Amino acid sequence: MTEAGPASPQAAPPAARSERSWGKFLLALLALLLLPAIPQMRALLPVEQTTLLLVPAIAACALVGWWAGGSLVAAIAWVGLAVLVTVSPAPGVGPFRDLARGWGLLVAGSFGLVCLFGTDRPFLSRALTALVIAMVLAVMMGGLGAVGGGDVHEAVSAELARRNAAWSATVQDFIMRYPDQWGQVTERMPQAAEFPAESERQLATLSRGGAVLFPALLSLESLAALAVAWAAYHRIGRTRLGAPLAPLKEFRFNDQLVWGLIVGLVLVVLPTLAMYRAVGGNLLVFFGALYAVRGLGVLAWFLAPGALTIAVSIGFAMLWWPVLNVIAVLGFMILLVASFGLGLGDTWADWRSRARPTT
Repeated sequence: MTEAGPASPQAAPPAARSERSWGKFLLALLALLLLPAIPQMRALLPVEQTTLLLVPAIAACALVGWWAGGSLVAAIAWVGLAVLVTVSPAPGVGPFRDLARGWGLLVAGSFGLVCLFGTDRPFLSRALTALVIAMVLAVMMGGLGAVGGGDVHEAVSAELARRNAAWSATVQDFIMRYPDQWGQVTERMPQAAEFPAESERQLATLSRGGAVLFPALLSLESLAALAVAWAAYHRIGRTRLGAPLAPLKEFRFNDQLVWGLIVGLVLVVLPTLAMYRAVGGNLLVFFGALYAVRGLGVLAWFLAPGALTIAVSIGFAMLWWPVLNVIAVLGFMILLVASFGLGLGDTWADWRSRARPTT
C-alpha cells in the first residue's frame, strides 16, 4: 500500500519497454561502481566511492515520485539510505571526504528541484541544468565559506596522491610477500622489473591531469550517476518522472552545445587568455565527452544490434588483466577519438538521417 504525496499532476503512463529491461542497465551500474576501482581511474576520477553520487540521486527521484503520487515508504527508505551512505566512513583524506559528500547531496538536491518544476523536459536537459545549478551553488558556497578554489585543488591533489600511494604500497607489499614468484616473473619478462616505477610515474601523470580537470571529470561522473539513478528509479518505482532514457543509438542533444567546445578551444589556444586555460581545458573535456557519447550512438546506429555493447564489455573485462589492459586502454583511446569525430560531425552531417546499410 502506498501513500500519495501532496500533488499528483497527471496519471503516470505505463513503463516503456526500455524501462523493463535490466541487461544494459546492470552493465552501466557495474561500470559506474567498478571503474573507479581500476588504479588508473582512481588516479584520475574525483569520486572513488560513486555511491555518494548514486544513492542521493535515487533518493531525490523517490522524493519527486512521492510528490507526484508515488510511495512515501519508498521515499523515506531511499532518503534514509542516502543519509546512511553520506555519513558512513569513506576513504579519503582531509576535507576531500566532506567535499565529495557535499557535492553528492548538492547535485541530488538540484536534480530533484529541476525534476519537480520541469516535468516536461527530457532527462539530459534536467541533468545539465542540475549540474549548472550545483556548480553555481558550490562556487558561491566556496566564495562565502572558508574553502576556496585553491583549497579545493589542494584537497583533490592530496586525495589523488593518497590513492596512488596506496596502490604503490600494495604492489610493494606483494613483491615483499612473494619474492620468489616476483623473481620468476621478472626472469621471464625482464621488462616487468620496471613495472612498479613505471606505474608510479603513470599514476602521478594522470593525477596531475585529474587535479586540473577536476570540475569536468566531476561533472561527467555526476552526469553518469544521475543517468543510472534515473534508470534505476524507473525500474523499481511505480511513478514515472518523465520520458525513459533513449537507447544509445538515439542519443543526441541540442546542437548549440557545440559552443561549449568552441569557447573551450578559444580559451586554450589564445595566448592572451592563458589565465583561463584551465577553464578551457575543462570545457573541452566535458563537451568533448558528450560528443564522444553521441558518436558512440552513431556507431551503435550503423553496427549490428549489440555489437558495440559486446565490444565494450570485452574491453572492460580486459582492463582487469595486467598485460591485456594496455591493449584495452589503447583500443578505448582509439574508440574515443573516433567517436568524438563522429559525434562532432553529426552536428552538421546528421549521420542517422541516412539509410542504414542492409549488408
